[in-house]
Amino acid sequence: MEIVLISTVFLVLMTLGVPIGTALGVAGVVTIYQFDLGIEMLGVNFASGIASFPLLAVPFFVLAGVILDRAGLAATIARFFELLVGKSTGGLAMVAVMTCIFWGSLSGSGPATTAAVGMILLAPMIKHGYDKSFAGATIANASDLSIILPPSIAFIIYGNITSVSVSALFVAGIVPGLITGFGTVLVAYWVSRKRGYRGLAERGSPTEIWQAFKKSVWALLAPVVILGGIYSGIFTPTEAAVVAVFYSLFVAVFVYHSIHWRDMIDMLVDAAVTSSVIMFIVVFAGIFTWTASVIGVIDKAAALIVGIAPNAVVMIILVDLLLLALGMVLDAISISYLLMPILIPVLKAFGIDPVWYGVIFISALAVGQATPPVGVNLFTAANLIGSDVDSVAKEAIPYVLMDAIVLILLSLLPILSLYLPIKAGLYAP
Repeated sequence: MEIVLISTVFLVLMTLGVPIGTALGVAGVVTIYQFDLGIEMLGVNFASGIASFPLLAVPFFVLAGVILDRAGLAATIARFFELLVGKSTGGLAMVAVMTCIFWGSLSGSGPATTAAVGMILLAPMIKHGYDKSFAGATIANASDLSIILPPSIAFIIYGNITSVSVSALFVAGIVPGLITGFGTVLVAYWVSRKRGYRGLAERGSPTEIWQAFKKSVWALLAPVVILGGIYSGIFTPTEAAVVAVFYSLFVAVFVYHSIHWRDMIDMLVDAAVTSSVIMFIVVFAGIFTWTASVIGVIDKAAALIVGIAPNAVVMIILVDLLLLALGMVLDAISISYLLMPILIPVLKAFGIDPVWYGVIFISALAVGQATPPVGVNLFTAANLIGSDVDSVAKEAIPYVLMDAIVLILLSLLPILSLYLPIKAGLYAP
């Protein structure tokens, strides 16, 4: 009866359009109250949901992204790639992808990357003859890499739920992220070649390219500083987030002179709002998960998955399909809290490495950010070009198919995810 109640309340609230975090929290609270499961535990769950050292990295990485955005670093990266690619076939589309790769490794957020890069490159792409829906789809899908490449907020959440090393997850996402990025560039080039899309009027001169590189090098070095410190063991991912904030401030204030100390209040407010939304979902999803565990939903669901799947490969494929479907209607953080508590005992039952599966899990969620009807990247891109989501989603199909192929490779070849963290000494299976 408890299972029926928590499921019904959650689904009814979702149908009414209630935000996912609120729907999860209310469903959990109603079930706790109705069946007297210990209403006094709400305060404990609320506090423990956010009292986590790894989760401290979230607001700091968000703040670093806000600072770098205000500093205009995305524009400097885009300009460097524009001059480098010049008038190559699909030049501006490939510039958009490469800029998303670098900016995504700074922001850790798909919608933030879509907005930042879209505001810079959508107008030039449309001006040079690119279909606006294709331009939007290219940036929306390339921004998926933001939660695969480190520093990824999604990996921080996954590591917090599963107690897996966030450092290992960050490094594990590098090769899959680069493979996905390369595939996205290939799709952008293939479509552009078929349609005759090109880049700028001409390639930049060596002097112009060198000047643009010097101007963008601080932005290009940011991931190196962050990952280099984690890779070498100098600091943890949470400490890396703090380093990222100070690095961002140094670059913005003393190198580019693009922000002033009086801008800090606005930037802190922006970061606080974004972080609060994330933490709101974390807390209320945690209450839902605790309630589901108490009433036996997690154990029964895990047993069902183990009973249906004859082996690990089938289990991974089935869950991949479920993740792709859920990604169309829910955000990555909510899905993580809904499914990972169920999947943890399943992974143990099949002997699946949690770091490897973390990359598979987050990669599947990344695809969902650019698939309708609730692909947040698609909505962001459609809003920027003043178009409907359906037209952008149609142009996104080749990219989604490519992402699916990469997801299959990651699901079958654990070495793609595990080689770097093992080699770096960050993880021992």
